[in-house]
Amino acid sequence: MNRRQAFKYALMPTGEQQRQMRRFSGACRFVFNEALELQKRRYASGESGLGYAGLCKALTGWRNGASLPSGRGAPWLADAPVHPLQQSLKDLGRAYANFFAKRADFPRFKKKGQHDSFRYPDPKQLKLDQGNSRLFLPKLGWLRYRNSRDVLGTVKNITVSQSCGQWFVSIQTEREVAQPIPQGDAIGIDMGITRFATLSDSSFYAPLNSFKHHQAGLRKAQQALSRKTKFSNHWKRARARVQRIHARIGNVRRDYLHKATTTISQNHALVFVEDLRVRNLSKSASGTTENPGKNVRAKSGLNKAILDQGWFEFRRQLDYKLAWQGGWLVAVPPQNTSRTCPCCGHVSADNRQTQAQFRCVECGFEENADVVGAINVLRAGHARFACEVSGATMPPAAGTHRSDSGVAQCRA
Repeated sequence: MNRRQAFKYALMPTGEQQRQMRRFSGACRFVFNEALELQKRRYASGESGLGYAGLCKALTGWRNGASLPSGRGAPWLADAPVHPLQQSLKDLGRAYANFFAKRADFPRFKKKGQHDSFRYPDPKQLKLDQGNSRLFLPKLGWLRYRNSRDVLGTVKNITVSQSCGQWFVSIQTEREVAQPIPQGDAIGIDMGITRFATLSDSSFYAPLNSFKHHQAGLRKAQQALSRKTKFSNHWKRARARVQRIHARIGNVRRDYLHKATTTISQNHALVFVEDLRVRNLSKSASGTTENPGKNVRAKSGLNKAILDQGWFEFRRQLDYKLAWQGGWLVAVPPQNTSRTCPCCGHVSADNRQTQAQFRCVECGFEENADVVGAINVLRAGHARFACEVSGATMPPAAGTHRSDSGVAQCRA
């Protein structure tokens, strides 16, 4: 089995290397914006858009001193490595493809300081010396990095990125691994706020609430930033402090999610999760001036708590980690999972009169509401699994998100 995996490390560049990396990321951002402007102008004039080959030809002219769509000249682009510049054109092509496939909005111009990065796609130009914790990149030379773990496999490409003043390197590798044999049984998972993830075996993961724990410090840092003169040195230092807090929140949340998903994927071969639409669940209730919303303050707090959990990232990590372990991830419809009695099958909103307690009004069965939800998710997943097998259809592999109403049809 062919496995592609990325290994991310913190870089320890010299001052000159940091200046060069800022220049290279700025050049990639500049090329992306100029190519986007060129495509928009061609569309406005009725011409067809250029493909990747046409944009690369235009890039060659820009590097040789030809005028840009904005009317400027940029011969300094020749100082940056050409492959990362071409990769920014590929990123633009991918953004257009996602837009036409209705997976994303129309491509927007990139801003300085946001997602600064550049990518080296040719492994022949890259060198990795793990013994000395260093790597070689064109026009940057040898760079030191914090070698926290071994890089496994053959290097395919390297991406250099900047976040909160710190530079990182992501090394994507490819290697052959033996076909894994899944370990463990099937499990259902109910996502929540009071309990982050409740399993159908009654175990659960407590919520981390990373944003909530750092909210007071973030508020003070943002208030201090608002009092500074924009673009002054004090303003830059205050902004860096806000960025560090945001980075801390994200790092803590990702670390927690990685540990939880790794444990689940290693101990269970088949995992059923609710097919939650996080965007719809966290939609604002403020309404409009003519039709103002109700309980806006409470809904705002609920939205903040939902987004603080990282449900989508949890499912994404489970997705590929189960595939690495040979397991399966199946998403089932979440309708009535917390209102259905697992004992007699009675469905009623009165079964869950409180947030935490479930009591069936038909048979009197009592249990924690999140545990009941996880049990119903497990049963719904097994019903879908049985229907697909009986129809000579294999269950969806990890990475396939199923959200139709097949479970309801099976029960009928």
